[in-house]
Amino acid sequence: MTTTYGLMVGSGWESFSEGDSGTEAETAFGMPSAPVHRLRFGDHYVLSLARHGDGHTVPPHKINYRANICALKKLGVEAIIALNTVGVVSSVRESGEVAVPDQLLDYTWGREQTIYDGRRGNVGHIDFTEPFSGDLRSDLLAAARRAGVDCYDGGVYATTQGPRLETAAEVDRLERDGADYIGMTAMPEAAIARELEIAYACLAMVVNRAAGRGDVPIHDDVEASTRAARTATMSILENFFQAV
Repeated sequence: MTTTYGLMVGSGWESFSEGDSGTEAETAFGMPSAPVHRLRFGDHYVLSLARHGDGHTVPPHKINYRANICALKKLGVEAIIALNTVGVVSSVRESGEVAVPDQLLDYTWGREQTIYDGRRGNVGHIDFTEPFSGDLRSDLLAAARRAGVDCYDGGVYATTQGPRLETAAEVDRLERDGADYIGMTAMPEAAIARELEIAYACLAMVVNRAAGRGDVPIHDDVEASTRAARTATMSILENFFQAV
């Protein structure tokens, strides 16, 4: 049986709607950030959802992560490729490239973190030792190799609260904690996907050096790097869906 895939689309992307109006998928946790669109990659159809809303109107700390994941689950999604935009901490990694992280740090607060909120009569304690699906990560990395795209294998994604970027001192702290990349949306998204038994992996565009690490202003770095990272990401996705 063919796996039903979802794309959780983040910053740095135009709409994946291909002009369709999408499906409104109400959940027990409310409405998701946007309608769910049907996207075609070759012979494969994928369901895509803009986590920040169509038009990028929802900041990271206000996203209804539970509704977003539940909406994809309701529509039959079994595996989610999360498209994230990150800054890079390590000096051995470059902006403009792509990464598939294998670990997470969570510095967020005030977000609804779980579907087990005490209102539904059950509590689940998921094993989150490996926060990303190993099989899905391997498939994405294999697609990158077929596409001839340099893709960083592994690394720690630190999730910060946003929407502001970090101070240089905060980045120093994150590096001491072991972070390689900094983003704002992988948590609680990855944990909720695990609770709902959906395979989940992050395909991250590295678009800037983190605060205090670059030679140019961060937004200039983002503008210069996003196009190359987006092109590389699309090549990986196209090769991924050719193989499934």
